[in-house]
Amino acid sequence: MKKYRTHNCEELREKDINKIISLSGWLHRKRDHGNLLFIDLRDHYGITQCVIENDNKFFSLLENTRPESVLKVDGKVVKRSEGTENQDLQTGKIEIIIQSVEILSNAKELPIPVFGEQDYPEDIRLKYRFLDLRREEMHKNIVLRSKVISFIRSEMSALGFLEYQTPILTSSSPEGARDFLVPSRLNYGKFYALPQAPQQFKQLIMVSGFDKYFQIAPCFRDEDARADRSPGEFYQLDIEMSFVNQEDVFEVVEKLMVKLFKEFSNKEILNKKFPRISFKEAMEKYGTDKPDLRNPLMIRDITKIFSRDDVKFDIFKKLVKSGANVRAIITKNTHDKPRSFFDNIDKWAKEQGASGLAYFTFEKDKNIKAKGPIGKFFSEDSLKDLLKLCEAEIGDSIFLSCGNNKELDKILSAAREKIAKDLNLIDENKFAFCWIVDYPMYEIDENTKKIIFSHNPFSMPQGDLNELDFQKPLEIKAYQYDIVCNGVELSSGAIRNHVPELMYKLFAIAGYSHKEVNKKFSGMINALSYGAPPHGGIAPGIDRIVMLLANTKNIREITLFPMNQNAQDLMMSAPSEVDEKQLKELGIKIEKKTKF
Repeated sequence: MKKYRTHNCEELREKDINKIISLSGWLHRKRDHGNLLFIDLRDHYGITQCVIENDNKFFSLLENTRPESVLKVDGKVVKRSEGTENQDLQTGKIEIIIQSVEILSNAKELPIPVFGEQDYPEDIRLKYRFLDLRREEMHKNIVLRSKVISFIRSEMSALGFLEYQTPILTSSSPEGARDFLVPSRLNYGKFYALPQAPQQFKQLIMVSGFDKYFQIAPCFRDEDARADRSPGEFYQLDIEMSFVNQEDVFEVVEKLMVKLFKEFSNKEILNKKFPRISFKEAMEKYGTDKPDLRNPLMIRDITKIFSRDDVKFDIFKKLVKSGANVRAIITKNTHDKPRSFFDNIDKWAKEQGASGLAYFTFEKDKNIKAKGPIGKFFSEDSLKDLLKLCEAEIGDSIFLSCGNNKELDKILSAAREKIAKDLNLIDENKFAFCWIVDYPMYEIDENTKKIIFSHNPFSMPQGDLNELDFQKPLEIKAYQYDIVCNGVELSSGAIRNHVPELMYKLFAIAGYSHKEVNKKFSGMINALSYGAPPHGGIAPGIDRIVMLLANTKNIREITLFPMNQNAQDLMMSAPSEVDEKQLKELGIKIEKKTKF
């Protein structure tokens, strides 16, 4: 006989009627009907309704027991009376007549309730995370996460990949986000870094002769929190393959993602073969390299319209002459929308820090005309050209913005999302994947005005390596790619540079001397010098995948024990101070922070 339970709280059905059973779990809620007390008993698996009569000697004990106390209940399974079945519960057609009760653990008064899904302040939820995780939605999300990871492991093995573990204590990387540093007691005055990603190690695995690697890898970055990014640590499906090109990587990832999202969601996947969109095209059409393809709205460049003499919108014309561009978003068949709809979009844009969004609607009686605040500045001929340029029709509306490309990308990518939501254009029951490809190898740093790597510095440039024009680095494209779903970047990846001589040249463009490359990437450069296969990979984020499948916008909703926005674990009081003895061993002294 099992000591605490014969069944779990999701297991009993009509076939078990008249059985004498034992259940253990948490007191989810009570309903006192005077002579009867109903108890919902909950465990990891589900809920079973139990009932006790007031002549039972355990009645007063249960009557005074707080919610979330842990109980063992012995009793008899009976059929619920007609009309009292609960179709929302797997056990909804039976209940337990309680014969005896044992209190295994009493609960104090709760700081947050477990029953119900009320919204509570995040700091309370994180401080009492063990209670928060008992709530149905949170519990389901964490179980989903576990099942997703198990499924991924199974599928990767079926695809011929082997799982290897890479080091957690490693060297600091000069690229990317800030490292978390770990002082070394045995190597006085020196520091390890927690890996931002197993990037170099997974490449070294390929150089070591292993063909297909994967790992559910923990990654650590000392960066600010966002809704879709933890401030300290996250997990990714790290993948690397030898003797592959970009399309080989895409084929593996597409197969995995389609199977994964079909397994854990009923939503439609729009394209089983994910569209390839160049970085340049993504920025021009969507204003972002993370486009939501469920959104039908496109951004159009209409700068040339403002060189016409019959366009009198002088504010934009002056800006265009000084080098600005004008881009627009067309909304289909919105002629019947009230003025307030357009004004609200304009007001919203100003709240985002832009100068607003000009607008008008294309109309026609005898002639084509523009209805709206700036419509009078456009001639009929200019409107005809604008209709062609934007592939618009009579009855459509246009939102315009003027500025430099960075300003336009920022406001119009956000406006595209805002307008689509206001018009209810996004189908929430679909997943739309795409690949963003052809990233530039380099970009200009806004602050220093120097050339820097735009993506992964270990990537292979595109084209004939013997004909690359290193004098025009901003024109060099790389075999770098991102996978995006519903506007969420799931991962970046690349075909790696496995040629040491080429790596020196590429790093030199970004300001690294031969000596610096040898020092900072000694392990990688040394390994590549002894025969390295062409290889490439990617690392989809586990947290973001589960976020999409759980249909939640905040990464903390699918993470067991996350930190808050200030990178603090409120439950475990981390980070915390350490004693002077520990600091002395490490040769560290804490100086008081100077206030400026």
